[in-house]
Amino acid sequence: MTFSITARCEKTGMLGVAVSTARPAVGSLVPYVKAGVGAVATQALVNPFYGIDGLKLLAEGLSVDEIIERLTKDDPHCERRQCAIVDKNGNAAGFTGAETVPWQGHLIGDQFVVAGNMLTGPETLEAMFETFQGLENVSLPERLMAALSSGQEAGGDKRGRQSAALYVVHEEEYPLVDIRVDEHADPVKELIRVYEKCQENLFPYTVNLVKRKEGSRL
Repeated sequence: MTFSITARCEKTGMLGVAVSTARPAVGSLVPYVKAGVGAVATQALVNPFYGIDGLKLLAEGLSVDEIIERLTKDDPHCERRQCAIVDKNGNAAGFTGAETVPWQGHLIGDQFVVAGNMLTGPETLEAMFETFQGLENVSLPERLMAALSSGQEAGGDKRGRQSAALYVVHEEEYPLVDIRVDEHADPVKELIRVYEKCQENLFPYTVNLVKRKEGSRL
């Protein structure tokens, strides 16, 4: 009941997830991202451990395909779930269970995955795919939001609109961008508006946050 994009920037190594759905607070359950490790989106009948365990398995060095197999193997409800994974090198994989709600599916591109279920149709993912692919020289947060916006414009969640989120990491353990719109009539548009406000009055300050020196400990 969600559409999302999970991606890595081939130029900077940034990793992130952008997502929207017709339920509140989508950012609290779908995106799982860790700098230097990878990004996971878990949706449909959400299983948070697809994100939690997915990141752990990425850190252990398993391939994205091995992780999909591991996550779904012993899950009796896997056919009702959907998952997208991109590792720190840009390897990407997706899973869409046969019992997720139509229209459902995922598309795998170069270092990104678009996925959705309970959509108005395939045009949502097709628009997201084409938009993201066509913005190679744009920063990852802005590419993700542009892709999400094009998916919304193409149809999005067939039940309507309610929440959206953007989560991006770069080199630090804390996020570069963490924005959520938890309850709004036009959440993707609002997400973009909040991001623009952050560009004016947040990011100029957070760019100077403390960086952990290599090998240092608290």
